[in-house]
Amino acid sequence: MTLNQSLRAGIAFSLTVGIAYAACSLVFWTWPEAAGAFTTALFHGIDFRKLHGGPRSFDFGGVAYALVVLMIWAFVIGTLYDWIRARVGRPA
Repeated sequence: MTLNQSLRAGIAFSLTVGIAYAACSLVFWTWPEAAGAFTTALFHGIDFRKLHGGPRSFDFGGVAYALVVLMIWAFVIGTLYDWIRARVGRPA
């Protein structure tokens, strides 16, 4: 295993997280009430709809910022995961 392999895993994880976050954001933008109800059910009744900030609560700048941060985080975590995975169980 090489560092190049781990970097490729980091890129793959980063892109996967980015696509999933973009899709989730699209759902929340398109169907905010249904998405809020789903999130409430997913988190055992904690009503996140109360955090809704009014008519301009969906901000594309905020989504883009979160997308970049999450993709950087996912790249680091994916690279680290693959680097560790490649070393676990290897003979000393």
